[in-house]
Amino acid sequence: MRPLAGLLLFALAGAPLVAGPVPLELNLRRLDDAGYRHRTPGVVNDAAVAEISGLAASRRADERLWALNDSDNGNLLHLLATDGRRLGTWPVDGARNYDWEDLSSFVRDGEAWLLIADTGDNGGLRESIELIAVREPDPAAAPAPVPVAWRLEVRWPDGPRDCEAIAVDVAAGEILLVAKKRVPTQMFRVPLPRAGEPVPTVVAEPIATIAGIPQPTDDDLRRAPPGARYMSQVTSADLSPDGLRLVLLTYREAYLMSRTAGEPWLEALRRAPQRLRMPPLVQAEAIAFDRDGERIWIGTEKLPAPLVRFDPR
Repeated sequence: MRPLAGLLLFALAGAPLVAGPVPLELNLRRLDDAGYRHRTPGVVNDAAVAEISGLAASRRADERLWALNDSDNGNLLHLLATDGRRLGTWPVDGARNYDWEDLSSFVRDGEAWLLIADTGDNGGLRESIELIAVREPDPAAAPAPVPVAWRLEVRWPDGPRDCEAIAVDVAAGEILLVAKKRVPTQMFRVPLPRAGEPVPTVVAEPIATIAGIPQPTDDDLRRAPPGARYMSQVTSADLSPDGLRLVLLTYREAYLMSRTAGEPWLEALRRAPQRLRMPPLVQAEAIAFDRDGERIWIGTEKLPAPLVRFDPR
């Protein structure tokens, strides 16, 4: 999210938002803890991945993460080791990075996929956004151009909006999109295409609002402008491989929502989320479940970029 980076860095540099409790912190304490502990097994220091806005666990190899940068950083997928080393870079042939903001990995019919969210729209000006699917490259092979398998043009039902968070629900055949700046947070869905099928332009369907994400109080806004305005905005999302847990990332915290098998998100999101307490991070913009769905990874923009891992207690 490049245009707001200066504001966020300015806000995060001050003590009220990084250290010590403020009213926003007191508000967040109303949520139950999700039962994870965090650690930082790696740090990214490579200039090639200095603007991480999407992260996805490889479905073809353990301890490997795919990452992408946001706008003006090329149509590239980067493979990271969990200690932060960049292991290679794969160009996406035929795609343009207008504003790539999230990345999801999934398996369908025994084949591993990566879905790129070209969905960023800070100014609310794009008439449509684009979802770009590629078959996941072999992490053990030498980097080579990756062809686009399909692309889906998406329009919003009521005009442009910013979106930096997507997740793939394979069982339902859907892609979930979480809008960023509206309050309460809004969730939409579009069909998940299959390779080789015609892919028409679709209109995103609203399915739920997420009212449980704590918002800054009036006192927060008085004490810590302008950063407090942005701290509860959703910057990334992911769905566990079993499709039963949804994790949402904001600049301040991460939140876990759960459902039972067959339960629609419209019902599940009426319950309060659980909180994943993050360490202080500058511009947290990427989150992903591990390949087995047990652990959760977070990546950030700006170097050095810690790779934070949440393990179940």
